[in-house]
Amino acid sequence: MADVKPLRALHYDLGKVAGLDRVASPPYDVIDAGERMRLLGRSPYNAVAIDLPKPFDPEDPASQPVGDPYEDTARRIDAWRAEGVLVADSDDAVWALAQDYTAPDGTAHTRHGVLVRVRVEDYETGTVRPHERTHPGPLRDRLELTRATRLNLSPIFSLSTEDPWPLVEPALSAEPWGEVTDPDGTVNRVWRVADPDVVAAVVARLAGAQLLIADGHHRYETARAYRDEVGGEGPQNYTLMALTGLDDPGLTVFPTHRLLSGFAGDPARRERLLAGLRDTFDVTEVTPEELDPAAAEGTGVFGLFDAADGKAYRLALRDIDALDARLDGKPEAYRRLDSAILETLVLEGLAGMSEEDITERRGLEYAKSVEHAIEMTENGIYDLAFILRPVPIEQVRAVAATDENMPPKSTYFFPKVMTGFVFSPVG
Repeated sequence: MADVKPLRALHYDLGKVAGLDRVASPPYDVIDAGERMRLLGRSPYNAVAIDLPKPFDPEDPASQPVGDPYEDTARRIDAWRAEGVLVADSDDAVWALAQDYTAPDGTAHTRHGVLVRVRVEDYETGTVRPHERTHPGPLRDRLELTRATRLNLSPIFSLSTEDPWPLVEPALSAEPWGEVTDPDGTVNRVWRVADPDVVAAVVARLAGAQLLIADGHHRYETARAYRDEVGGEGPQNYTLMALTGLDDPGLTVFPTHRLLSGFAGDPARRERLLAGLRDTFDVTEVTPEELDPAAAEGTGVFGLFDAADGKAYRLALRDIDALDARLDGKPEAYRRLDSAILETLVLEGLAGMSEEDITERRGLEYAKSVEHAIEMTENGIYDLAFILRPVPIEQVRAVAATDENMPPKSTYFFPKVMTGFVFSPVG
């Protein structure tokens, strides 16, 4: 079961930096050069300065740093500590997080969680699990940054089978420790909870949990590599996580849509794919407003937008027995997963893509909204857009209980957890 510990965090002195809204940033992997400059314009102490130290264009000599960017980051952190901008706690605490957000579908929610340290486990133990297969990621960059700073700077967002929020909510003051609105309009409120009884109760409840990584797989793999590199027992065996209960009413999951290229210039390949779709699915032309299959019932239902004719279609799987034969040996929860059906029957089957093609995104890209998917096909960047339904939380839980991981980008958890609430020492 999960080994969860409270934090003795390094965090901002909000009085020194004029508030959390000046220094918190989105996660490093969603920030471009313009956003980085905007964040640093809010404050030179913004967390992006230490969480994203690398230049954006390695081919531009003018963008190259003088010296080692990771060591420069470590020196910057030391300077901030000397100035009193960053302060280190001397006692244990858990940090509570409430996120008021408007989802991509326009509905309003509040998602709850706690920031804690979690022992780094190999996936084989089953205590901390990935929920989907990951694409190769920038492991070296994150590992170099961890070595230099000896801090977890950006939390991993994970889902817990045990919900700690009911234990911390009664201990929260009316005013949070800090508050910040992210670029998507999500209002993040953060409280430091140091009551020993509450801390002990949270640790005890989470000891019985299984944890499912929702966002931050590469950060977790970095934590495993750093643990193994340092060796022995110590803070390097733990990593910073934001945990949300699977039963939290504010937890929502959205789909990630698939975009295919390489068909416009190969009419024969395109016709083979379309003929295969007609053999495998009931294909019905629909209006653009009906393209999104989110409310549709059944197994293996998709929207399809074809750039060649500008038309929208609804696909409904015709033969579930044939699907089960193709996925023989896989758990039922996996066999009923839209992303697995699309990967097996369409990407690998009809489009002839290999597992390596999918892993390396050769001829494949992803979009987080129907509008973006259509835009990228209409403008000629991609040829076909497959629109997926959201994965119900119950199905996420059911797949997580098996030995299977979902295909890459099966889910899109919104909102992100920001960087800069707390930093966790790992050395």
